Amino acid sequence: MTRKQRGDGFFPARVLPGRLPGRLPGRLRGWGGVVAMALACVLTALFTLLPLSRTGPDDPIGTGGPGLGVTRPAAADDCTPESAVRSLRPSKDEGPTVKEIKEREDKPNKLIVGVDQNSYRWGYRNPSTGDLEGFDIDLVRAIADALLGDPDAVVYRAVPTNQRVRAIQSGQVDMVVRTMTITCDRAEDVAFSTAYFETGQQLLVPKESKITGYNASLKGKRLCTAAGSTAEAELKQRSFGADVSTTVPNQLDCLVRLQLGEVDAVVTDSALAAGQAAQDPTVQLVGDPFTTEYYGVAMSKESPDLVRQVNQVLVDYRKNGSDDKSDWDKAYEDWLADDLKNVDGPPKPKYRED
Repeated sequence: MTRKQRGDGFFPARVLPGRLPGRLPGRLRGWGGVVAMALACVLTALFTLLPLSRTGPDDPIGTGGPGLGVTRPAAADDCTPESAVRSLRPSKDEGPTVKEIKEREDKPNKLIVGVDQNSYRWGYRNPSTGDLEGFDIDLVRAIADALLGDPDAVVYRAVPTNQRVRAIQSGQVDMVVRTMTITCDRAEDVAFSTAYFETGQQLLVPKESKITGYNASLKGKRLCTAAGSTAEAELKQRSFGADVSTTVPNQLDCLVRLQLGEVDAVVTDSALAAGQAAQDPTVQLVGDPFTTEYYGVAMSKESPDLVRQVNQVLVDYRKNGSDDKSDWDKAYEDWLADDLKNVDGPPKPKYRED
């Protein structure tokens, strides 16, 4: 099934659901002005506070705010970006975590997964069906199929960027599949699978912008990042004199602020930014990615058996089938190939010695 069959046709002229086509005068871009933008923000906030599953009510995961994030201990001194992406070796054996998932009283035989529903191409709602679709959603379905025998055995919960770690540590979700970059800091708090996508930080700006990339052209410019994101951490290290005071719970909120002219640029993963640029033809990516990062599936550090099983799913997900294409390749062609060029397959898995 191609991406167009799965929902691309529901975005005429590549506009975001709820956006009015065309460009407004001045700095008001995209969603048809303040009224449409406000409606979109209300809908985003509503769906963030509600469970995404249609199987019944769940405990919502809040949007967080100042002082509500997880306090992380300092990363281990011996951790490096190279060591952080190494994960436990894969296993097909069913461990206690999956057995508990199958037998628990609340949502038995359902995988509870934290996802995004606002990132076009990665995890977003098809406006025609209301279903979640995207590259990350395909991976969630593959994991559920492998572990529980049913790709639909999933309870989706919307998790803001700055609440991903908290959702895992509190037990509100079994895992997070939400364009989550593997870092040393995060590896202190959660366990990651092997990497399933390579990306890097980049700048998203209006097409008439004088910003040329992550360089001196940022001086005096207002930047937006998602709270708790890799971009926020990078800008704390070096901002080139930019105003980095604008942080939001979700990446899509940055795009809205850019469209309204409240900020001059968005700093985010190039993979996410490409999806945002596909939503709005008045913005573009500039400069080269200035970091190398990898997305991983995040799980509890107390569930190494689940990590090993997910790593086995990823082994199979990367493996070519009879048509010389892997499930990873098919998902990439369905969701990302139009906007992310020159992606040479999935990252090779790296494992720890233990």
